[in-house]
Amino acid sequence: MQSKLTALAERQEEVSALLADPDVVSNRDKFTTLSREHAELEPVLASYRTFLRCQQQLAEAHQMAADDDPEMRALAADEVARLDTETDATFRQLRTLLLPRDPNDSANVFLEVRAGTGGDEAAIFAGDLFRMYARYAETQGWQVELLSERPGEHGGYKEVISRISGSDVFRLLKFESGTHRVQRVPETESQGRIHTSACTVAILPEIEDIDEVAIDKNELRIDTYRSSGAGGQHVNKTDSAVRITHLPSGIVVECQDERSQHKNRARAMSLLQAKLLDAARGKQQSEQAENRRLQVGSGDRSERIRTYNFPQGRVTDHRVNLTLYSLDSIIEGGLQPVIDTLQQEYQADQLRALGEEA
Repeated sequence: MQSKLTALAERQEEVSALLADPDVVSNRDKFTTLSREHAELEPVLASYRTFLRCQQQLAEAHQMAADDDPEMRALAADEVARLDTETDATFRQLRTLLLPRDPNDSANVFLEVRAGTGGDEAAIFAGDLFRMYARYAETQGWQVELLSERPGEHGGYKEVISRISGSDVFRLLKFESGTHRVQRVPETESQGRIHTSACTVAILPEIEDIDEVAIDKNELRIDTYRSSGAGGQHVNKTDSAVRITHLPSGIVVECQDERSQHKNRARAMSLLQAKLLDAARGKQQSEQAENRRLQVGSGDRSERIRTYNFPQGRVTDHRVNLTLYSLDSIIEGGLQPVIDTLQQEYQADQLRALGEEA
């Protein structure tokens, strides 16, 4: 760990010098990349400096504990106890900060919510979930763009796809992929019986590097059509919506939000890349599943991850055995307690894996 931290400190000095270089400042992409790296290094090295300070003060306190003066020894004993606790806490924080970072953590995402079993009630629940994520995004200062939607007959959505952009979107939402189940009494239920419905959620990181996923243009079928839904007179006059079919995989994506066919095509291509990369990662993860168990689940959208029980006001995340009786707050966008628990469990799993490898 010491050698790694020393290397990181040297790298931060190097990055700081580069950020002051006029050639780098004039290169927007390079400056942005280095600024991001510097920002990622700072909390690690700040924690390291705190750890070193605690160690130095602890050594001094131990020297004081050997003093001939009883009052000085008693004072030193209290200081040793305090610094032992602080040093241990700083070490744990530092170890967590040194865990491998998912390269997609800072990426924007495509959010897909689809109604599953449950008919109209599933579509209504899909609308509830989409609104939950949109309101959580608002609390984080993120932007939500609606790309396509298929409304349900009695409210909600059969399918809704959006793009969420901002800071660390994928890092906070990546464990939301999976099957979400709801238990409640529908408004149309005259006997007061509880119905169970389900929706699937997919969180796909947006690919910044166009070369990361190779797509042969000859393997695509691109169709244009007129947008449906809200949008005024424009949607009835222009074939601006775009649907792209990737023939080898059968994956179909579409975008109808933008007024420009060119913008819709670009957004649909970006979504297709994300889907293809997600499929490739899913195949790789399934091959590695026997070698490594992920505490927070595989992210497979066939996996039931959470249940929202309205009669009991209860939300249960089945992957981490978390139960919270604050459904009203969570469904209104108060997702942070759930997300924090999933993040902590994931980090604990990473630490266990590192221990097993050591």
